[in-house]
Amino acid sequence: LPAIDIHTGGNGKLFGLDVKSRAAFNSNMRPDASWVSHTYADVVMCAEGVATYKFGGGVGNMTEAEGVSFWGGAIFETTSEALSELNSKYYMFTYEADAEGKAVWELYPRV
Repeated sequence: LPAIDIHTGGNGKLFGLDVKSRAAFNSNMRPDASWVSHTYADVVMCAEGVATYKFGGGVGNMTEAEGVSFWGGAIFETTSEALSELNSKYYMFTYEADAEGKAVWELYPRV
């Protein structure tokens, strides 16, 4: 079955801060045509500091509109006071991207 290596990035807001996010991950198609992904290099950056994260894995599907829809979990680590709320929590996430590459990554903390 197909496997792909993906590098992605974007800009957004996190805790009211302007951030940039970069990630590198691989995805493998499963027999039911869904995809399972694992990251290997991930970072969130802002003027106030940097946070790295490990993507605990995600599962997703291609959408009828030729985009993607994924959900999964991540663990962050930072020494930045501004981003310290990321520490000591597991974050569930949703990731939706359209065919043009416009994406939304939503994080939901679990203590």
